[in-house]
Amino acid sequence: MTDLSRFIRDIPDFPKKGILFKDITPLLRDHAAFSRVIDALAERHKNDRVDAVAAVESRGFIFGAALALRLGAGFVPIRKPGKLPYDTIDQSYSLEYGTDTIQMHSDAIGKGHRVLIVDDLLATGGTAAAAVALVSRQGAVVVGASFVIELAFLSGRDKLGKVPVFALIRYD
Repeated sequence: MTDLSRFIRDIPDFPKKGILFKDITPLLRDHAAFSRVIDALAERHKNDRVDAVAAVESRGFIFGAALALRLGAGFVPIRKPGKLPYDTIDQSYSLEYGTDTIQMHSDAIGKGHRVLIVDDLLATGGTAAAAVALVSRQGAVVVGASFVIELAFLSGRDKLGKVPVFALIRYD
């Protein structure tokens, strides 16, 4: 497989001093690299019988929508409050300083549906764990959580419990 990490650009001190941001835009602009990401994620989940791919805004939408099409599954956007036009359910989660909330439509996922959570990056795991909780509250089965990048040194996968976690690029 192509070394996809060569398409990830490091941006120091973004969005604030002390953060080393992993920029995926070089990967997105390269058709072959972007295709490899979707191919690899689809290969990983081809036998999971996925009914829906739920992705967290905004970069998660890029990968989640393409993967849903490839898997023959529906796509469920998970967004910040006030961005979805219909009745929503929400899940709050802790941040380093405070809390945040994500939402999805109340009718987006049904009981027993097999759902894959997708995002571009797994860092501390707060957002991903909230997405898992949100989907699970609807009675769905979370078949896995997949990411393009995992910052393993932040131990985010620990917050996802028994949910199988997969990442294409891992920074230890």
